[in-house]
Amino acid sequence: MMNFDALKASGVRKEPFRYIVGESVVTPEQAADIRRDYPDIQETGYLPLSKLEASGAFKQLIDDLQSSELAEILSEKLDLDLHDKPRMITVRRHSKIGDGRIHNDSKSKICTMLIYLNDGWNDAEGGAIRALNGEKDMDDYAEEVSPLAGNVFAFARSENSWHGHPPFQGERFVVQTTFLTSEEELRRKENRGGFQTKLKRLFGLN
Repeated sequence: MMNFDALKASGVRKEPFRYIVGESVVTPEQAADIRRDYPDIQETGYLPLSKLEASGAFKQLIDDLQSSELAEILSEKLDLDLHDKPRMITVRRHSKIGDGRIHNDSKSKICTMLIYLNDGWNDAEGGAIRALNGEKDMDDYAEEVSPLAGNVFAFARSENSWHGHPPFQGERFVVQTTFLTSEEELRRKENRGGFQTKLKRLFGLN
């Protein structure tokens, strides 16, 4: 499903932190198939893959995200060793206005890759991720990546890997793959994510 050659060809940026931006990692036609087979998620935010059903074209994408080839490419591009690191896949279908605020990932996350699957996007309406120069200003950014189908944003977590996106509310398809420091962290994060999902469903939170 994924065009690993396109990911290999992605440019490496070293400032303000180490990240890559890829294009055409899936085609618009493949993204349409993935959206067709996407889990029927009603909640906002990221849901752990372990709590969802995966089938069809969506499952094919997940298989690629769990492959050793992905770990190999990201290790080389981001100057990391991810080969034996556990990975957590989380899935988003809907965003709310409060999502995307400026943040930095926890130290338990070694690197994260986002693959976008949306058919058309107006960046002026928000929702395009930004590699930020600091933690204060969303408009002080090195680069903005539109969440168009086939675009990829992946970065190595560091003390200054600040990122976020301007507010957006609505459907926004993105799958996130995060490499973690340990299996213990993986279990903890997936259990927490599953608990948050249950709360949202119980109280009808969006």
